Amino acid sequence: MRRRNFLQWIVTSTAVFAAGAIPFALNRLLAPAEHRLSRRHLKPPGALKSDAEFISACIGCGLCGEVCPPRCIQFHQRDGGAQVNTPYINPEQKACTLCGKCTEVCPTNALSPIAREKVDMGIAQIDRSACYPWVDRGICGACVSICPLGEEGINFKQWNQYQPVIQSGCVGCGLCVEVCPHPSLPIRIVERSQGRVMRHTVS
Repeated sequence: MRRRNFLQWIVTSTAVFAAGAIPFALNRLLAPAEHRLSRRHLKPPGALKSDAEFISACIGCGLCGEVCPPRCIQFHQRDGGAQVNTPYINPEQKACTLCGKCTEVCPTNALSPIAREKVDMGIAQIDRSACYPWVDRGICGACVSICPLGEEGINFKQWNQYQPVIQSGCVGCGLCVEVCPHPSLPIRIVERSQGRVMRHTVS
């Protein structure tokens, strides 16, 4: 009799779990994947490097967004395809402050605690043909002032005040993007392989 009750409990538990997972699975299947600019969709700090592994590990619980002090973490909805309910940060709207709270509450290994100087969300890249100080159209320095890593992340060019230069210690948090006053956003977050200065091709 006990064995029968145990088997019934197993079957019931499995059915309940499957039923609970159906909406999440359907949401991912029915949501179309759209092309997105990577500079506007950064993974939170401490995220698994592989996109496929990150999507697989994230269970869409939303805890990271709930504890985020600046409320910079958003979640893919119908733009996400398989990424539905996974978190991302758009630094043009609200950037990461590297507080690390999201990594502390993640119940899976999608996000893992990491020292802020070891975070790798990308690297800032400057378009010197659009940045006001670089084209002698004004004085700014907002990006240098806001950087949580100080001179390790961004500094001014030597012998020339107010022309910002990205340093190798930049972790791609995006705060410089958020505060940049230029409407064309001459600073953005890219993959490290793309370099710290935007290259323009001559047609």
